Amino acid sequence: MTATYETPTAFETLRWNNGRLELIDQRVLPARFEYIAYDSAAAVAEGIRSMVVRGAPAIGCTAAYGVALEARRLQPLDKAEFDRWLDDGIDILAKSRPTAVNLFWALGRMKKVWDSVKTQPNDEVANRLLQEAHDISAEDIRINKAMGEYGAAYIPDGARVLTHCNAGALATAGHGTALGVIRSARDAGKKISVYADETRPFLQGARLTAWEMVQENIPVTLITDNMAGHLMSRGEIDAVVVGTDRVAANGDVANKIGTYMVAVLAKRHNIPFYVACPLSTIDLTIASGADIPIEERAPDEVTGYRDCQWAAEGVQVRNPAFDVTPAELVTGLITEKGVVERPDREKITSLFK
Repeated sequence: MTATYETPTAFETLRWNNGRLELIDQRVLPARFEYIAYDSAAAVAEGIRSMVVRGAPAIGCTAAYGVALEARRLQPLDKAEFDRWLDDGIDILAKSRPTAVNLFWALGRMKKVWDSVKTQPNDEVANRLLQEAHDISAEDIRINKAMGEYGAAYIPDGARVLTHCNAGALATAGHGTALGVIRSARDAGKKISVYADETRPFLQGARLTAWEMVQENIPVTLITDNMAGHLMSRGEIDAVVVGTDRVAANGDVANKIGTYMVAVLAKRHNIPFYVACPLSTIDLTIASGADIPIEERAPDEVTGYRDCQWAAEGVQVRNPAFDVTPAELVTGLITEKGVVERPDREKITSLFK
């Protein structure tokens, strides 16, 4: 179910409303501002898969609500059927997108809560799972604001900051990771301006980051992905801040395709390259970036956009959605526990002690 609203000055990427989860349809921004309502795990999984919602923290929060929705939907069943179908719903959610580790982190947290209340009546289980989803969403906003404060201290007054993809409020439950740093720097009184890579092929920078910055009245300039090096060479970029979908135990970072090129260019021009990530995005079970699964998406995202097709019929296409930036190119990981400069395995492990 889709409903259209006037664009608000403040917005909620995801929200619980009248027993359903509502998500901003990020596929149609900025042309239209719409919410889509969901009432089952399968529907939520399709929303994640089709990129109605995207961004690792937002995917995690959405998946948590997907579990809660499924539990509420299955309440009338007997206990054995309830357990079997809820487990199937969680499995469907787990298969929606492979790279964003927050998805699996959130599902693991929901399963742990489910295990703790499994013997209780179905309605009580459903209520407890819904409360956990609410908690995960609220915690995400608090964590993003903490990261924003830590990261803002590293952004000088007057800085021109390049970002790639969208790691703002639209990619989280609120405030944002990379854009949260920029928001916090602005709120601290710093005069910050943003360069937004358009982020081919899904155009998250052009459609989403630019839209968020306009809503916030933060100066933003849109550039194509292949312009970043030119601007760096002319001294027009002072820092790079991006988000991430998964960080390996050694500090390698998986983020939207094109991030690796930006990191290499930043290194070449002695520009600091920061990655904003909650601890839930760090995957200590993955030794290095070489072990991070990289999602391949449909060819038609590359051959055109919406009704406009520009590539030759029959051309072969590669469409990896993410790439991996080695830890050696990362100036600092911005987390809710502080900024980890020159991240490595030892420093990252210490965050969890």
